[in-house]
Amino acid sequence: MTTLVIAEHDGTQLDPSTLNLLGAALQIGDPVHLLVLGQDCAVVAQAAAALAGVSQVLLAQHPQWALPSAETLALQIGVLMPDYDTLLAAHRVLHRGALPRAAARLQAAYLSDVVAIEAGPRFLRPLYAGSVLACVEAQADKTLLTLRPAGFAAATGTQLACPVVTLDSVSADSRSQLESRESIDSGRPDLSRARVVVAAGRGVGAREHMALVEQLADQLGAAVGASRAAVDAGFAPNAIQVGQTGKTVAPDVYFAFGISGAIQHLAGIKDAGVIVAVNKDPDAPIFSVADLGLVGDLFEVLPALSAGLPRAATGA
Repeated sequence: MTTLVIAEHDGTQLDPSTLNLLGAALQIGDPVHLLVLGQDCAVVAQAAAALAGVSQVLLAQHPQWALPSAETLALQIGVLMPDYDTLLAAHRVLHRGALPRAAARLQAAYLSDVVAIEAGPRFLRPLYAGSVLACVEAQADKTLLTLRPAGFAAATGTQLACPVVTLDSVSADSRSQLESRESIDSGRPDLSRARVVVAAGRGVGAREHMALVEQLADQLGAAVGASRAAVDAGFAPNAIQVGQTGKTVAPDVYFAFGISGAIQHLAGIKDAGVIVAVNKDPDAPIFSVADLGLVGDLFEVLPALSAGLPRAATGA
């Protein structure tokens, strides 16, 4: 019995979330192999081989892995899974598309957005936008999982490099093609990995008022987020939406300005270390999960907070 983990990387170095995925895999108790997919990423495979607890690294290098499709990744998983019982991958769009496809072909179990692993193994995953946690035990011979990396402690330590095995990549599934990609250039941290996130909701009232939120974010070296209500109203781009239908974040501190706290939004911030909420409605649901809450007008609080934080940081 062996567990396969799909490594996260940028082509030159492993993403820190790979250590969280490895930590989760080690909880299962079986030998762990890491799968590195990419273009010209042998250096990543060598780094993966030195992680304590990894028994073998599988390396597939091909131009198609620079921008892989869910269909092609599903084919590659299907080729590999006869040798594995469990597959773990980060809960992101690519894997949420590929793993169900592969599971259907393999007649395997598929579980998404797993946040904890218990003995058995049993897997904890949120239901109803995170309002409840379900404890699930897979009944199939093989199980494919997407995990929320922030829910797991990162693996630590190094070892003498384990073997790196080069794989043949499957032929790309040409039924879908990437026509174009649009990205927003920003000097701010990546929203999914930022230690501090400053987010706005419908309460900001207009797109131009987002400048106050962005100013505080830049002051703190933070990422900017938004609720779905703010995105739907045109106050913020879809790329920074946080919540059940947006991105899941797990910062040390999450500032929520003018966010009511709908359950769909709370599903995306449940792993935040400290939640600071500012809302003029004392009955806003966000206060039920906030560690620090202030009932007030964000247009008064934001400038005061921006003015006070440099002095507070200097005196710390």
